[in-house]
Amino acid sequence: QTHIEPLNWLLVLCCCCVSTAPPSVRIVHSGQTCSVEEERYSERVYTIREGETLELQCLVTGHPRPQIRWTKTAGGASDRQGDSSLHSDTLKIETISRHQGGRYYCKADNGLGSPAIRSIRVDVYYLDDPVITVHQSVGESKEQFYFERTVFLRCVANSNPPVHYTWRRGREVLSQGYDSGVEIYEPFFTQGETKILKLKNLRPQDYADYTCISSVRNVCGIGDKSARFSLNNRTAPPSIKLLLDDPLVVNPGETITLVCVASGGDPPPTLSWVRPGGEELPRRSRVKGGTLTVPAITVDDGGAYSCVASNNVGNPAKKSSTILVRGLRKGRFWITPDPYHNDDNIQIGREVKISCQVEATPPEELQFSWLKNGRPLRSSERMVITHTDTEVSPGTTNLDIIDLKFTDFGTYTCVAALRNGGTPEISIDVNISSTTVPPVLTVPRGRSHLIAQEGDTVDLQCLVSGKPKPIILWSRVEESGSAAAAVLLMPDGSAQMESYDGVLRITNVSRDMSGTYRCQTSQYNGFNVKPREALIQLVVQFPPVVEPVYTEIRQALGRAFSLTCRLLRAHPARLLRYEWKLGTRLLTVGQFSDQKDDTNYHVRALNREGYGEYTCDITNEAGAGRCTFLVTGKAYAPEFYYDTYSALWQNRPRVYGFKLQWTQMEPNAVDRILAYRLGIRQMSQSRWWEQEIPMEGTIQKGELLTYNLTELVKPESYLVRLTPITRYGEGDATERIITYSGEFQCGFEDEALCLFSQDKTDEFDWTRHSAVTRDTKYTPNTGPSSDHTGSKQGFYMYIETSRPRLDGDKARLLSPTFNMNAKSSSSGPSYCFSFYYHMYGKHIGALNVFLRQKGQTVTDTSVWSLIGNQGDRWRQAKVNIQPTAAFQMVMEGVRGAGIEGDIAIDDVTIEEGKCKDPPPNSNLALIGRQR
Repeated sequence: QTHIEPLNWLLVLCCCCVSTAPPSVRIVHSGQTCSVEEERYSERVYTIREGETLELQCLVTGHPRPQIRWTKTAGGASDRQGDSSLHSDTLKIETISRHQGGRYYCKADNGLGSPAIRSIRVDVYYLDDPVITVHQSVGESKEQFYFERTVFLRCVANSNPPVHYTWRRGREVLSQGYDSGVEIYEPFFTQGETKILKLKNLRPQDYADYTCISSVRNVCGIGDKSARFSLNNRTAPPSIKLLLDDPLVVNPGETITLVCVASGGDPPPTLSWVRPGGEELPRRSRVKGGTLTVPAITVDDGGAYSCVASNNVGNPAKKSSTILVRGLRKGRFWITPDPYHNDDNIQIGREVKISCQVEATPPEELQFSWLKNGRPLRSSERMVITHTDTEVSPGTTNLDIIDLKFTDFGTYTCVAALRNGGTPEISIDVNISSTTVPPVLTVPRGRSHLIAQEGDTVDLQCLVSGKPKPIILWSRVEESGSAAAAVLLMPDGSAQMESYDGVLRITNVSRDMSGTYRCQTSQYNGFNVKPREALIQLVVQFPPVVEPVYTEIRQALGRAFSLTCRLLRAHPARLLRYEWKLGTRLLTVGQFSDQKDDTNYHVRALNREGYGEYTCDITNEAGAGRCTFLVTGKAYAPEFYYDTYSALWQNRPRVYGFKLQWTQMEPNAVDRILAYRLGIRQMSQSRWWEQEIPMEGTIQKGELLTYNLTELVKPESYLVRLTPITRYGEGDATERIITYSGEFQCGFEDEALCLFSQDKTDEFDWTRHSAVTRDTKYTPNTGPSSDHTGSKQGFYMYIETSRPRLDGDKARLLSPTFNMNAKSSSSGPSYCFSFYYHMYGKHIGALNVFLRQKGQTVTDTSVWSLIGNQGDRWRQAKVNIQPTAAFQMVMEGVRGAGIEGDIAIDDVTIEEGKCKDPPPNSNLALIGRQR
């Protein structure tokens, strides 16, 4: 060991081999909880009260360090997508609600083998206030509760776990059989959710105050809740009446008031206003008791409104009224040539019909009138005016001109109005003349096949002639253009778009907008004839799409390698060229053949000038797609090893040590790593100290490198940065935080056993197990049923005493070695060694603990021992130790006289300082013998 200035650390480099390890995971809780229990040997159940804070921690092992993700089967955490806590080891939900209960999964993945997944079910407990509802038997009076009537009092409370109900009449507790006139039962289809109190043949003494008490038996500290109902001879279900017309017809902008009053019911009912289908009331509306006020009403506010009265007696009363807001909408017209001749043109001497259509509210107030050249027009033998039924919406009026003459040419105006006013009228002008002709639809020359590049703005145009000029409807069809072709969505996401000038403008056109577009005339605001239509083909060109877009390649000098750029798609896909460059230097060019979809560039022997950014551009008429390869000699980042305990004990009271361990990611990918640059700084300071660690020889994949840091100041935390160095230069750095804990703890949850090892000189070994996997076929009356925390999934170490084990056979488990400073005095510091043990079975032998010190000679000192059956439960032992040299703890299990002698240990801890509040058995450590 040597001290390096100015850091004054103790730096020791040593190497051993460690293989990469797939992840393992377990879930522990660290927040508020009522209980944690096992269920069906496969999942843990975590119980918490609604409103408390859920905090679950996912403890993982594995190398490289696994990535963690929390998920949930449904609801809850899934509502929190994107929350960073889902990707940390701790899942925290403050003020948890009932819908956030369910099964939570912790998934750990480091790319080795299958991801490790554990789950825990979170059960959220709650109790809502109970509600009492009252009903009388079917067919009885609905107004009053008379004698010889049967009354049902039903108590309902939402809860988890299921609620327990108690009924009281006054101060008396009612129970089944307590009173012949009282029956208490639960409906079969709602067991555990309701409790019904049946009063048979109502008697005078049944008029009383009734209390329903709901209880979940104080689980999670949830207290009882109650509801009260006073039953008397006036008790009756609610009834209401509306003080308004139905329907209520109003003008836009008016303020309306809907009044609902209770006409009966005891207790007095509560009144509320609702809209059908759960639709919200208008935002401007105000509700006060049974009065609803809507200021400045609009057409959208029209519809049904319902007043609901409830007093928990019988069924709620409900009455509805409809508000009709006067208005005229969607005025349209169409011209129908002589329907008796197969001709789309208007001709002298034949019939022509002009139709006008308007949506009106209320429809019965709609009235039409016609004008010709501004003068009123009345129905006659040649000018026949008809109207559809006023109750049909939308309303339509027709003007039939029989035997068309030149004198009939002119402007006809359809005027729609409401009988009682309240809204502006709608006027529609239709011109009938020699120039009134059906539409003709064409596509401009050279515009039926358009080619655009992705991102352009493109105009699709259909020329329409005719008078009146109709609206153009745009839609998409498949390439075939047949009438039965499937309709695709337009660029705005709709199935159809309207255009008044015949132009469809598409901005920022994309490749998925390629295809056939149909333009066609509408059958309204024009001739009522077969729609005219035309097709336009749009081809959107886009640059080649290639992969990889960017990738980094690490290579050592002198090696050969190849770069491949793949073409995924392009339009046009012909005459494709490629161009390879290193930086700005052109390497090679060429053209794709029809059979090939990739291009390669080969480097036979990499030299220093060969490092840099290689690009491959694949081009077509629309542009280029680029593959980029960064070829570098940088070493990959080291991967810190987290799964072993790393404290180094020291005598000096104000300092501590840390065992920094790591493996090198892909060490053979680049030139040999010559050294590591170690940087360290206190978290509370900004100054970095750096030190180079030279490396001898070649680092192997999976080789575990160790660097001991001592003289770290308690209780400061440190940020450590490690950077590999090759002849190319510095590689990728990695960082971790060193935190002072002052203790070693091992729960045997990972297969590495926290660097515990089996003694090679004993008769048999300790075995790592969990209650889920342990086979108790031969020894059912010995060994633990869970780890010391109560988890059947948690691991522990035990000795299996079945055959071929013999009486007196020993199994020893050795802790990691804890280093002492070389300058230690003869009286070392004190530590508290604690562990949990389980010694159950009629053949239990002994459990011994030794302190093994590695001074000039190796000595084992007995510090604790216990013999015989201690019952089927976990107990804790604590013992003070005071080593003066590097030391290990030795756990020795001794087989007893028979097979029912399994001994288990769990959660071993070494803490600085003397033990606090040691359990009774801990004094057995005062044996003090050596061997």
